[in-house]
Amino acid sequence: MDPHESRGKEKFKSYPDDIQAVMDQLRNHILQVATEHDLGSVEESLKWGEPSYVVKGGSAVRIDWKEKSPDKYFVYFLCQTRLVETCKELYGKLFVYEGKRAIVFDLADDLPIQELKHCISLSLRYHSVKQLPLLRA
Repeated sequence: MDPHESRGKEKFKSYPDDIQAVMDQLRNHILQVATEHDLGSVEESLKWGEPSYVVKGGSAVRIDWKEKSPDKYFVYFLCQTRLVETCKELYGKLFVYEGKRAIVFDLADDLPIQELKHCISLSLRYHSVKQLPLLRA
């Protein structure tokens, strides 16, 4: 097993059982996007204590749940990018945003999978699309 993956999996074990399932689902969506877009291998690690996923030529996607916000979970993007801004322009009020760095989900809500996977794909392909309007969304 990749040592980076084991650190991420260890982090998942620190979550309550229902949150572990949500984090596994998000992880699987990230890995699916990388496969669907033929982006190569995904490097899994912990960044700032959060499970992080990146491919060569991409920008990292991090996911997390915080005890201080027990009904929410987060998909983080690098705040120096235009990723959250672009997702806002594309999907408006479908998502809840935290500044320039995150999309916030409520555990009680259905996950808009296709739209989220699109935002993830923009991040994983960021360096090849960053100069294009709307990141060539």
